[in-house]
Parts: sequence; C-alpha cells; structure tokens
Amino acid sequence: MILRSSLVIAALFGLYFFGSMKSQPPVNDKESLVLKGLIQMIDYAHMTPKKVDDELSKAVFKTYMERIDGAKRYLNQKDVDKLKKYELMLDEQINGLTFEFFNESLPLLDGGMEKAQKYFIEAIDDKIAFEKGSDYETDPDKMKYAANDGELKERWKNIVQWEVTTRWVEKIEEQEEKAVKEGLKTDEELKTEVIKEVRKRYVDFFDRVKKLRRSDRMEAYLGSIANYFDPHTDYFSPKEKQDFDINMGGKLEGIGARLQTDGDFTKIFSVVVGGPAWKTKKIEDNDIIVKVAQKGQEPVDITGMRVDDVVQLVRGKKGTTVILTIKKKDNSVVDVAIERDEVQLEDGKAKSVLINIPNKVQNIGYIHLPKFYSSFESDGGNSCATDVADEIKKLKAQNVNGIILDLRNNSGGSLNDVVDMSGFFIESGPIVQVKGREDRPMLHQDKDKSVLYDGPLVIMVNQYSASASEIIAAAMQDYNRAIITGSNSTFGKGTVQRFYDLDRVSNGYDEYKPLGNVKITMQKFYRVNGGSTQLKGVVPDVILPDIYHYIETGEKEYDNPLTWTEIEATKFGQSVVLLENKNKIIENSRQRLSKNNDFNLILDRALKLKKERDESKYPLKLNSYRAMIDKRKEDGKKYENIMKNDIANLEISNLSVDLPKINVDESNKAKNDEFIKDLKKDIYLEETMFIIRDMISLEKSFAALQDKIGDK
Repeated sequence: MILRSSLVIAALFGLYFFGSMKSQPPVNDKESLVLKGLIQMIDYAHMTPKKVDDELSKAVFKTYMERIDGAKRYLNQKDVDKLKKYELMLDEQINGLTFEFFNESLPLLDGGMEKAQKYFIEAIDDKIAFEKGSDYETDPDKMKYAANDGELKERWKNIVQWEVTTRWVEKIEEQEEKAVKEGLKTDEELKTEVIKEVRKRYVDFFDRVKKLRRSDRMEAYLGSIANYFDPHTDYFSPKEKQDFDINMGGKLEGIGARLQTDGDFTKIFSVVVGGPAWKTKKIEDNDIIVKVAQKGQEPVDITGMRVDDVVQLVRGKKGTTVILTIKKKDNSVVDVAIERDEVQLEDGKAKSVLINIPNKVQNIGYIHLPKFYSSFESDGGNSCATDVADEIKKLKAQNVNGIILDLRNNSGGSLNDVVDMSGFFIESGPIVQVKGREDRPMLHQDKDKSVLYDGPLVIMVNQYSASASEIIAAAMQDYNRAIITGSNSTFGKGTVQRFYDLDRVSNGYDEYKPLGNVKITMQKFYRVNGGSTQLKGVVPDVILPDIYHYIETGEKEYDNPLTWTEIEATKFGQSVVLLENKNKIIENSRQRLSKNNDFNLILDRALKLKKERDESKYPLKLNSYRAMIDKRKEDGKKYENIMKNDIANLEISNLSVDLPKINVDESNKAKNDEFIKDLKKDIYLEETMFIIRDMISLEKSFAALQDKIGDK
C-alpha cells in the first residue's frame, strides 16, 4: 500500500536531516550520502524503527550474502570466511558511512563469477556422465558453501547435469505425447538440442552479469539494510522509482514498446497496441535496435549496452522525437522516427464481461481488476477507482443481477483508490483505520453518501491478494455488504508505505544527484472492527481450496515482517444490503464443494504438492530421475483435466460498448479471446456464480431479483 509523497514532510525532514548529523563524519561521495539519507529517513519516519546495532549487522550480512549468492554457486567457504569477519561490524560501518564489507565483497563475487563461468563451460562442453551421480539438493538453505574451488567445480558439474537432465526428460516426454510420429527426433538429437539451449542460456546469463555495475550491487546492499526494518521498506534508484511509477500508473511517456536483451543486441519484445511505435506500422516484434538518436543529435550505437540504459535513451517526454535505427528480419536496416506520447498499458486495467449459465444463473457482471493502479504524481492520471466505476455503470446499463469483483492475484496499490472504490457499495462511513507512531488512528472514510451499486456483490480473492485488495475485502466483510470467496486467507500485507525523494531532503550536494528514493513503512492499516490484516490477512467467508491449500504463503513467509496487532473498533454500519442468511449461503457452498469432483481432486493434489515441496533432493542419474518423473506423471494423470475443460453451458460475452476497442487490432482481439477462454474453464468463477444465486434466492434485500436469476 503506497501513499502519495509528501513534500511538506520531506521539507521538514530536510531540517531534521541536516540538524542531526553533527556526530557523523562528513559526506564525501554519493554512496555515503545515499546511505546517510536512507538510515536517517528510516529512523525519522518508520513506524517501528530499530537500533543500528549488532542484530542489524547480523541480519544485513545474512540478507546481502543471500542476494549475491543465495544458491551458493559462486563463493566458496574460504571466500565467505573472508567476509564473515564483518558480520558484527556492519553497524559501525553504517554509522561511519563506510563500505569496507561491501567493497571487499565485490572482487570476491566477480572472481567467483569468473570461476563459475569457467567451470560451467568445462562441464557443458565435456561428456556428461548421465549414468552417474547421487542426489541433487535443490534447496540452497540445506546446502553448505563449497569448501574450496575443487568442490565448487564439482558442484557446477552437478548443476550442468541437473539442468540438462531435467530439460532433456521434459523434451522426451513432450515428444512422446505428440500424436504424430513423423519427423520426431531421437533421444540423442534431443540431448544435443538441450545442451545447446542450456549453454546459450547460461552464457547469456554470465554476459549479463558482467554488465552489472557497482551501483547495481550497491542497490542490493542498501536494500538489505532497508529490509531489516520490514520487507517493504526499501531503497529505489532513480530508474527503479521511474519503473515503479509506470507500473502503478498504468501509463508512461515513450514509444510504447517493450525491449529485451538478446546477446549484445536489444530487440523489440512486444509493441503496445495503440502506442506511438504501433502507429508507425514500421516497428514489429523481434526487430533489432541498432542505434538510438534524439532528434537533431548524433545517433548512439547501443550494441552491447544494457537494456535499462537503452530504455532510458528511448523513453522521453511527450511530443519529443526519437529516431531508432532498426534491423529487420530480412536484414534490411531502416531509420524510424517516432514522436513520443503517453502510452496506456491496457493489460493491467479493469475490464468487465457478462456471464451466464442458462436456467441456473443469469446475467451476472464480472469485473477483473489486476491491481489498484493510480498515477500518484499527476492530477487527472489513471485511477482504478474511476475505471471500476465506469465498468459498474456499463454493467448496470445491462441490468445485471449481480456483480463479481475479481481481485485474485491483485497485489494492491493506491490507498485513495481503494477507499473510493469501497464507497461505491455503501452509503458512507469508515473504510480503513491507519495508525503509525501516533497514538490515535486516522480514519479513511467514504464521505460520498451516494451508492453506485446496491445489488448482490461477491469479491474473489486468493493468497496473492494483498494490501488494497485486503482493505476492500475486509471492509465489505465487516459491513456485511458482500460475500468474500477464496483460498485460506489473503496475503497478509497490512502496512502502508510512503516514498521519500532523497534529493528533496538533501540540500546542496547537487553534484551527486539524483540520489533515488526510500520507500518506508510508516503505518499499519486496521479493519473497521479493529483487527489488522497484517500477517493474518482476510479469511474469506467461503473457502475455495486451491493447490496451495496446505502450503504456507504470504507475508508470514518474509523475513522481518511486522507483527499482527489490534486496536479499538470504530463505529460503522450500512443499510444498503442486509445479509441475514450468510451462514446458509456458506453451508450451501460447502455442500456443493464436497460433491464437486474437481475441488476434491484439487485438495488431493494440494496434499501431494505439499509433500513434493518438502522433498528437495532429486536423483541425478538419468534413469532414476526419469523413473521418478514417470511415477509422478502417472500419479498426476487424474489431475490433468482440472481447469482444462470448459464449464458446461457457461456463456461469457463482451459488452457491446467495448467491442470497437477490442476489435481495433488483431492483438487486442487475441488477448480478449484468451481472457474469455480462461474464464470459461474457471471452476472458481462457476461456484462464485452459484453463491450469487443463493444470495438472491435467500436474501430479502434481493427479493426483486428472484424471478430473474434462474432455477436452482
């Protein structure tokens, strides 16, 4: 959950920042200035700041080591021992604004990467002994660092054998499943193909690693420090902050093309439909960008350049022109001038359809919201609340009998938007309580007494629904306004973050700017009933099991999460809808689920998945590995058709008002077709429709709809 940046707080902090540094050494470089700002900003603003002491030092050491070599593939124990001496010294280095530990880690890591690449090439180019090998451990936490370079070299032999064996078996299995028999490759041919693929993948990886800068490693170190305070407090470089704003806002200013590294080249991965690049009709997927020029300037050859640097050259303000030198598939080279514009990233936007199961449940509106996007920094920018309101109005024009709001896998976003959106379904009142260091919680309220939608409402969530998704689910559950369906609980991220621009709090030092931003957890949010969703999440009214039913997921799996707490409830209530028979609706669903073969199979598969996840060792020998895979495949046959077949008689249709936008381009049509195709197989959606049917048939609030919904 992110709040808008506060210039007032930043300005006040500037006084604090420079008025409290007397005991610290002077700042002589950018890295020290950023570290200084990071620590002081966290101490000033974090809701539960911690001391910079040995506990911090141990935690930062552990986190940073995991980030630079979590899989234990590059450093050996001797390397680690050289760094271990700093384990209890990082607090002194942080307070002294020095980087001895970080500086010593870089040559060790670079050397380890060079050795790893050498060992990989030797192993992949040598004859792999597929008939030999013991068990391969896939869980790094259960592994020790290699004692020396000899053990590290042996580890890379095992890595190569594991990578080739697993992919080779996959290809053999895939080919055996083909109905046709002509043109099939032999096992030896498949092995040769796999070795070539694995070699290219790792060579490309090592090439990317070589392009990492000191600043990239520094971001990992600063992030390790910030994450000690909680998982969501972090440092963002200027580029990372820009990417975050684009992701949250759902739009950017540029050409509308996604770029990807391909060896030393940068290629067009995909073109955003409707964007400036798309409008030229001269840019296609897989085109190679050779040079980039700003209008009136000399072109820059980007061969070998990092893709994020290329992105910075290509992006720019609306109305400016960039000239791309493009190498086409036929090897022709052309210059394409593109005027930058605002690009809408439609994939993440709210959208709706109509769903029916004739004679069972009719004319239900479905809204899919993948995230709570908002253009934080601009008035009149994208707002998911505005977009969802538009979708509701379109569905009401179709006289829908109920609405399903799908927030599955929605990781959250804008607090302002979720408060506004929650208000669509009640007259007015508190939506969420937010409390930081201060004693009194602050209420975020819907102050608009109008009700946009007063019909049956079900909100779909799962274990990856977080933050803002949990706020609206909790509010509608507490108000008894909607029924919540989903997995055991939501994610459990019940905290609020704010970005602070270090440039604004660092007066002077212009030679070092831009410094980046610090994202800080300032507050925790609480339901109107007083309970936090932190760690515990929201427990749905109706539990719809999935394959992760027995696996711990969510905030509680992070290091250093904030604890669950409770405050006093606030007064709340609504009279739009009175759900008097929720227990009966829940019981009806439970009865249906107990008789539903797919859901019973899902529970069975979930138990097997838990057991498989707990088993981290696998045989390296080809025959032993394949025997294990064959057994799992045989055991898994009964699960093959879950979510693979269309639900009987389920009808899904686009709203007529949306068709012109969908049909403007083949790409749009294809995405829409895929979206509907997936929904038609969604057994969770089917059960949610039956829940809406029960709401209508059992609740007096919806008596007027009872003749329209369909038969039981």
